[in-house]
Amino acid sequence: MEPPVRPASTGTIIHGVAVGEVLGVSTLAGARLIAGERGLDRVVQRLNVMEVPDVLAWVKPHELLLTTGYPLRNTPQSLGRLVADLDERGLAALAVKLGRYLDELPEEMVEQADRLGFPLIQLPDDVGFDDILNQVLTDILNRQAAVLARAEEAHRALVQVVLAGGGLREVTAEVAGLLGVGVAVLDGTGHVLAAAGPVEHVAALRDAPEGRHASVPVVAGGHHHGRIVACGPVGSIGDSDVGILERAATVAALVVTRQEAVNAVESKYRADFLRDVLTGRAGGSERVASRARAFGWDLQRPVTVLVAELDPEGDERAAQDRLVTCWTGAMRRHDARGAVAGFSHEVVTIVDASVDAGRLAKDAAAAFSESLPATFSTGASRTAVGAEALPEAYGQALKAARVGRQLHGNGAVAHFDQLGVYRLLSLVNDTAELHAFVRETLGPLASDDDAENADLRRTLQVLLETNLNVAETARRLHFHYNTLRYRIGKLERMLGGFTEDAHLRLNLTLALHVLRMRGI
Repeated sequence: MEPPVRPASTGTIIHGVAVGEVLGVSTLAGARLIAGERGLDRVVQRLNVMEVPDVLAWVKPHELLLTTGYPLRNTPQSLGRLVADLDERGLAALAVKLGRYLDELPEEMVEQADRLGFPLIQLPDDVGFDDILNQVLTDILNRQAAVLARAEEAHRALVQVVLAGGGLREVTAEVAGLLGVGVAVLDGTGHVLAAAGPVEHVAALRDAPEGRHASVPVVAGGHHHGRIVACGPVGSIGDSDVGILERAATVAALVVTRQEAVNAVESKYRADFLRDVLTGRAGGSERVASRARAFGWDLQRPVTVLVAELDPEGDERAAQDRLVTCWTGAMRRHDARGAVAGFSHEVVTIVDASVDAGRLAKDAAAAFSESLPATFSTGASRTAVGAEALPEAYGQALKAARVGRQLHGNGAVAHFDQLGVYRLLSLVNDTAELHAFVRETLGPLASDDDAENADLRRTLQVLLETNLNVAETARRLHFHYNTLRYRIGKLERMLGGFTEDAHLRLNLTLALHVLRMRGI
């Protein structure tokens, strides 16, 4: 009679073998699967021996539990519940020697195992537990060693990629080669930074169903830089592959951090040089052209200067970094030789004069809005030719951005040539004087204290726009002709005889323009 012993776990193993594979070892050649065929893919990471009644207190997930049935010999009615308890605790399977203490397993227990997909195995009578423990544990440890060796090989290969100066493209290519699947590195917004592997797997990276893909975050310095994703056929990515992805994510974080440091230095040099160009301190045309070519810029052709200025809301630090990124991306699509640089709270872009500035600004705004709840206003200069003309063009673009925001609100896109009289009005620094001019010229129409004031002001504006064409004004405002004549009389009693005084009409037009400007 085999004496009862205390259950002894075999320790913690990271990787294991499937129950179906365990049944294939030589010591279990005579074993028979009684029930739970659906669970043959359950992973065995350790083995345990059950020869005490309170075994549930000792078992661990992924264990193959071996027993002679000794502790259960007097309680066959509890065997059905035992299967459910073991399954709930995550065990891989239960292997029983029949004939010594149990002649057969209750039908209820077999049915329960089939229902739960929990493998029940009948062990051969002539095989000792020590032989099973030794052989299965050897297989598990060999599998563990192979996985660790593969991971170590992958780590060495990835480190070598970085030491050789490789970037994300080389990292993804190395991982894709190791795993035989599609691999991509995505930034925080989901944009693909680099990808490699079979085309069909790379194409399915975003929408792959469960079981075909794995994803690991790329984190460095407490900052989330995105994720590395792998995709392949169903079941092709196992736990060991995820371990390799985790190592690749660490290497990718190193690459991203290194690139950010390089970009920060390069960005500072670009910004300093462009600031010197726009302030006229960069030297002669030949020197400017030569240094610009080193950055991949062409400043000798006819160009337009664009200024994108953050609107006064939101987290300026995060928004400024993202603003530079979005304008750089948009510029690459519209003009590969254009210049982009970020200043303290604006981004300056110099593009070929043939580029549609409005379309460029729209593309940058679309990318910007995907990640941040912030906006920017954009101003465009007249065409400039030569480095000497760029400082003036920069001033025009900056003026257009700020006046455009005053006229149209946040997110405006304005061209310097379209500002008209607003350019002159924006030169008046004394806003109190502008307010006084509006009050003196428009009188009670300068405020919205009375709802009728805004209505009369609208009538006045359309009259001035149509050059006092009463019929056209009535048509635009949907008024009867006599109603409009009455309103004109009322406006002249309030403002003076503007229908006869051209100078008064000019003053009224200017006052209405000032009212349209925001932030004064």
